[in-house]
Amino acid sequence: MSGRTIKRSALPALLLGVAAALLLGGCAEPEATATGPNIDTEEAGQGAQAEPARLELPRGGTEVFPEYRLVGYSGIKADSGFALGRLTGDLNARCRELKKIGKNYDKDRKILPVFEFIPVLVHGTPGADGKYRSRAPFSEVKEYLRAARRCKALLLLNIQPGRSEFMPELKYYEKFLAEPDVGVALDPEWAMDPGEVPGKALGRTTGAELNTAAKYLAGLVRENELPQKVMVFHQFNLGAVEQLNGLKPHKEIAIVRSVDGLGGPHIKREEYDLLATDLPDHIHPGFKLFYTEDVHSPWGSRLMTPAEVMGLKPRPEYVLYE
Repeated sequence: MSGRTIKRSALPALLLGVAAALLLGGCAEPEATATGPNIDTEEAGQGAQAEPARLELPRGGTEVFPEYRLVGYSGIKADSGFALGRLTGDLNARCRELKKIGKNYDKDRKILPVFEFIPVLVHGTPGADGKYRSRAPFSEVKEYLRAARRCKALLLLNIQPGRSEFMPELKYYEKFLAEPDVGVALDPEWAMDPGEVPGKALGRTTGAELNTAAKYLAGLVRENELPQKVMVFHQFNLGAVEQLNGLKPHKEIAIVRSVDGLGGPHIKREEYDLLATDLPDHIHPGFKLFYTEDVHSPWGSRLMTPAEVMGLKPRPEYVLYE
């Protein structure tokens, strides 16, 4: 794989500050244990309804692609009052916004909304365990899961591991991942090697490490007889994922590479061409837009329109706004 690196604006100091505040506020809960696909249904918004005979995706069916295009918001709102990204505030209002945005992307597929919530948030200080990340409490995950279910949306758990690794964080939230409408979004740029500090170094992972996560999720799908589960990995720099061929197909998992470059349309198209062209058949293209960074200097100019996004080749199968 080429070592070409695409220049990106300064790493988001706001994100690091929010995570540090979360850690100081206390986010940890007891270690999660695996359960079946019916976790705390009363609290999660399922009421006392009987479990359906066949578990499906929120808007029907058991396979994501090619029936659906995913359209989502990402973000986090913490009990401490801090917020990051678009998925904050009134989540019912966010749902209505997503439905409106989705109408711009439904020309050739049905739309499946996505809430990409960030329960594992990186920060620039080590914290008590030295992992440079904090974990959202289960109560906050349940709040987002309830909101996603009201919206008939998928909930994706975004993992920014710091000096931890993806697998311990996934297993911590395993009881949520055993749900039929919960997937993951992995953030390699925040996966630090020993001695590296988020915000001072760019993280990286390998195709083999991503495959370990996909294999684990596939096992949960089989064990709990779930519909296909989404696994996104975010990427803005070709070097952030080494030896991508180590990520193998898993029929239980819909894998998406989300291209996350910051800047105006020209920069974003160039990066998308580099990272989304000639993907293997089992990896689907995604595209992320930033309401702030794509518009403002040093590299931003304006937000790409839905028509411009739909004009990308290959056409994105996941469109995410932050």
